[in-house]
Amino acid sequence: MKIIKNSMLSVLMVMLLTIFSLSTFAQNKIEGANAFDNVPGTVLGYKAGSSRIYLGSPSICVLPNGDYIASNDFFGPNPDARVNGKSITRIYRSDDKGASWTILTDIIGQFMSNLFVHQGKLYILGLSGNEGNVIIRKSTDGGVSWTVPTNENNGLLKSGKFHTAPTPVTAYKGRLWRAMEDTEGAIQKWPKKFRAFMLSVSENSDLLQADAWISSNMLAYDSGYLNGYFYGWLEGNAVVGPNGQMLNILRVHTFDKLRERVALVHVDDSGTTSTFDPTNGFKDFPGGGKKFTIRFDSISKKYWTLSNYVPETYKGVIPLDRVRNTLALCSSTDLLKWKVESTVLHHPDTLKHGFQYVDWQFADEDIIAVSRTAYDDGVGGANSHHNNNFFTFHRIKKFRSINGVK
Repeated sequence: MKIIKNSMLSVLMVMLLTIFSLSTFAQNKIEGANAFDNVPGTVLGYKAGSSRIYLGSPSICVLPNGDYIASNDFFGPNPDARVNGKSITRIYRSDDKGASWTILTDIIGQFMSNLFVHQGKLYILGLSGNEGNVIIRKSTDGGVSWTVPTNENNGLLKSGKFHTAPTPVTAYKGRLWRAMEDTEGAIQKWPKKFRAFMLSVSENSDLLQADAWISSNMLAYDSGYLNGYFYGWLEGNAVVGPNGQMLNILRVHTFDKLRERVALVHVDDSGTTSTFDPTNGFKDFPGGGKKFTIRFDSISKKYWTLSNYVPETYKGVIPLDRVRNTLALCSSTDLLKWKVESTVLHHPDTLKHGFQYVDWQFADEDIIAVSRTAYDDGVGGANSHHNNNFFTFHRIKKFRSINGVK
């Protein structure tokens, strides 16, 4: 009995510490949409730059009832960005088309994740922590409560060291597809350590069962690509190409100050084989050196993205992957050539301003989006363009005709 009591006491102490940590963490949250009138969009979350806690991995989806669900995680050197060392992802809901938001819960042990809806159920797929396991959770109550991935039968999909971002889960040919990377490359240096691969699962499977998922081979960094200018790829998008083939379209990291590219990796229908042609696989892409999301619109018959396009004024000054002060709406009919349709957000300063890691969805005639935003806050602003201080929501009205941005 003594052992049981001590065990129970230990569990209770851990629970109390966790509750205390969550309470302390939540004290700095901003719930008012009008707390910062100068900040573009609607503010969902805020952390002062001095806190050394930053708001990452924005994601958004639309529930069958029309509610919007959004999420972000927290990162930075401050230990309070985590609870007992575990990453935190915060879930928000709007029942008025994004005008106001409610914080639903904090998921402990979830990082770099995207939200998606499948067969009426809400899911979040990502990592257990930085370079953590691949995990998936399900919610049947609109994001209030979530399953816990403790083993391969309830959401622990792959054990090891992985990397990702909130990129799309794409339905095609009876399967769901999700691009990812592991961090087991021969050169253990960012981003050369990333190896690109594709996960997929039958759309009628139990998504929480690890053995239902198939993984392609890993494609590693190659120093010979781009005549030595290639430094790695990451944060791939699962996109169905015009010819009906599944593609993994990856952000390409270089130190080129004039040109940005993406890599088009081909994945076979079985989901087991990824191939890349370095001669023809790199394509110019506005904002290709930063994270982006690509989705296909069946009405316009175009692919669309919101990306950190770099205007000519900023080219040749600093590495393009550090220029995130402009968010542009871009389109393509073939994934080979892209057109900048409109500048959505912009600030002239590149050092402490950014609208980055944007995730978005079609919403009838509009696009709704969430951003990892670095902007003025009256107390010194963001730590840097990368280490942001805001999590914001935006609506691009009538995007197909570019009639206005809000």
